[in-house]
Amino acid sequence: MKNIVVVSFLAIVLLLCSSNTLEFKRNYKLRTVVIDAGHGGKDVGCNGKMSHEADVALKLALQVGALIEQNLPDVKVVYTRKDDNFVELIDRAGIANKNNADLFISIHLNSGPATAYGTETYTMGIQKSEGNLLVAKRENAVVLQEDNYKENYNGFDPNSPQSHILFTLHQSAYIDNSLRFADKVESEFRTRVGRKSRGVKQAPFLVLWKSYMPSVLIECGFLTNPAEEKFLNDKTGQTYMASGIYRAFKEYKKELEIMN
Repeated sequence: MKNIVVVSFLAIVLLLCSSNTLEFKRNYKLRTVVIDAGHGGKDVGCNGKMSHEADVALKLALQVGALIEQNLPDVKVVYTRKDDNFVELIDRAGIANKNNADLFISIHLNSGPATAYGTETYTMGIQKSEGNLLVAKRENAVVLQEDNYKENYNGFDPNSPQSHILFTLHQSAYIDNSLRFADKVESEFRTRVGRKSRGVKQAPFLVLWKSYMPSVLIECGFLTNPAEEKFLNDKTGQTYMASGIYRAFKEYKKELEIMN
């Protein structure tokens, strides 16, 4: 009889725990997204013939945020910057952490040979690709314009491959969902916007370091390619790109909430 009572009690506890877990899953919502316009202020980023990365990134970031605010009113949108000012890389992640963000999106433009073109979306990580590391080193070089960067980034040297590799460990807990969102972004660019997708990649970006949530860095195209620079500075082109990121976010949110 005693054993029956114990078993029954355990069954009730398991049922209650199961019910609470189901309730938690039913109640899960993606509530906050932080949108980061790369560079800004004294840091213009890469240059095209007629535009700077910081300016184009800001226009795209504001459009993405506006689309989310208009169509998904249950989501809080936080911007790391809404005008042309300089924000240190560590502070961008800090804004995301302070707001308990569910997703961090950093928007950038690429540079390379005039023949290089296409989009690519990065998560924090290391792949055996010199090209990926070169992109990360270019984006990370902004720390040289920051005060006390060696103290803030644990002695990070933007010219050292070893320094970049050490920083990849911080995002390991969020890699699956980071890749999930990155895949959706590149799929939208390829199938709906008609862009050349260079794929989802991994590289050690400082702006993603210490962001304690799924995080991606989107390279929306090459300002050093004349045709892409023209497209990315055109209002219609910017609307297409922002809409692609928004649709990827909407699908990611829906999928994540169904899964959880």
